[in-house]
Amino acid sequence: MGFAAGFVSSIAGAGGLIALPILLSIGIPPINALATNKFQSVFGTLSSTINFFRNGHIDFARLYPALLCAGVGAAAGTVVVQHISGDFLQRLIPFLLIGIALYFWFSPRVDDHDSHPRLSSAHFNWSVGGGIGFYGGFFGPGIGSFFAFAFTSLLGYNLRRATAHTKPLVLMTNSTSLVIFLWSGQVIWSAALIMALGQIIGARLGSSLVIRRGAALVRPAIILATIAMATKLLLA
Repeated sequence: MGFAAGFVSSIAGAGGLIALPILLSIGIPPINALATNKFQSVFGTLSSTINFFRNGHIDFARLYPALLCAGVGAAAGTVVVQHISGDFLQRLIPFLLIGIALYFWFSPRVDDHDSHPRLSSAHFNWSVGGGIGFYGGFFGPGIGSFFAFAFTSLLGYNLRRATAHTKPLVLMTNSTSLVIFLWSGQVIWSAALIMALGQIIGARLGSSLVIRRGAALVRPAIILATIAMATKLLLA
């Protein structure tokens, strides 16, 4: 399960669709399932981040401000979610995901070539890094797709480059939330450690495929993943 989730997540960012329902189906309480899923997913994202970086697809010098904003946003979202119901977001997110799927399907900007940016890096850092980071701490589903959408539509990144730069931001967001889960002792270690190993291997293989195949692989994968997430949330 960890391997499959890591493989899918490194390409399209929907590994939680695989791991979380199975953790719940075997009788793990929801809060422990969320914590365990967050722990194992961090290792998969770290694995794909390292692979993308070693192959020269991540420019951390330009990404550091966005990472900081994402961390601050995630911390704020994790605090706020403890006091505000997420019902509105649960109703809204499926339609946003469907919109992202349609964008990746039809937009001419989604390919293996960079295009002209529509937003400065400074505005992107606080609005997208902080905003999606907040969403990741507050709710979470589809965060990888939201970041990939922002990189392609707002900064003009090609799809391979957008997928690579999405991973450190997702890693920062999820790690921030994970610290809170670890502090409260919610992780089921017997499952989390084995799943983390599978995540590392699956994410390494998936990210290597992205590097080799680019938009030909990532574009249909994101479309299918976002539609699947939207359908799951609508039927929940």
